Amino acid sequence: MNQLDVTTAHFTLPMSDGERIHCTARFPTEPVRPLPVLLFFHGFKGFKDWGGFPYACQRLADADFYVVSINFTHNGVEGNGTEFTRLDRFASNTHSREVREAAEVIDAVAGGAVLPESHLLLPGQLGVIGHSRGGGTAIIAAAERPSVAAVAVWGPVSTFDRYTQQQKQRWKDAGFIELPNARTGQTMRINAAFMDDLAEHGNRLDICAAAARLQRPLLVVHGNQDLSVSPDNGARIAAAASPDLTTYLPIPNTGHTFGTVHPFAGTTLAFEQVIDATEGFFLEHLVH
Repeated sequence: MNQLDVTTAHFTLPMSDGERIHCTARFPTEPVRPLPVLLFFHGFKGFKDWGGFPYACQRLADADFYVVSINFTHNGVEGNGTEFTRLDRFASNTHSREVREAAEVIDAVAGGAVLPESHLLLPGQLGVIGHSRGGGTAIIAAAERPSVAAVAVWGPVSTFDRYTQQQKQRWKDAGFIELPNARTGQTMRINAAFMDDLAEHGNRLDICAAAARLQRPLLVVHGNQDLSVSPDNGARIAAAASPDLTTYLPIPNTGHTFGTVHPFAGTTLAFEQVIDATEGFFLEHLVH
């Protein structure tokens, strides 16, 4: 891939609550056809420029897609940064916030005009990619937005309710829970409002129910040695979705980030399989 052939542009999108989403667009400098748009949503303790995500977006742009990656406003990273400098915002994040932000980004991007060099776009052809928690967010938001034509999820969670009753009780009693970040050495707090949101909006935040409602092409990719989000999660999503529209692709001998790390130290065979499968999936369903 020749990076000189891909243009990178940073921009922001306003949200309904006054926040701004920081985005990075990557697209071929001289495209050979009108470009479908792909949105990329990161997961928990992630951000748009984590590890191999920029590389994957670059690869997809090189395949003549217009790829937009975003930072959710309360992911703990400020602007286009790569460090967790806003742990206060991380602590107050909720699933409902991220689903709403994903849906608002979908709405903004579906119109096309907000994107740099929007004249390059193929109207009406929008796909969404999500990794880990971002996969669940992508499925829920896409199920609510008919403008999304196809969805690909990498190592997705099948439920946001991933905590034991004992953990929830301690969370409620203390008003927060603290989780270590092994990579940075930071202790990252999540407020009790996170669990309150999940309890209050559980029906909307049901990932497998959203997968069943989606009724659009869905690619589920999961490393079969994923120790962070077990492969059972991807299998449950695939089983819940329409069998005629769903592809489940286990990737052998790899884990949650398909062998890639942050800072990015190069691609892997497993990650190339993920990117190739994603490219082929969207070529089939977005390029006519």
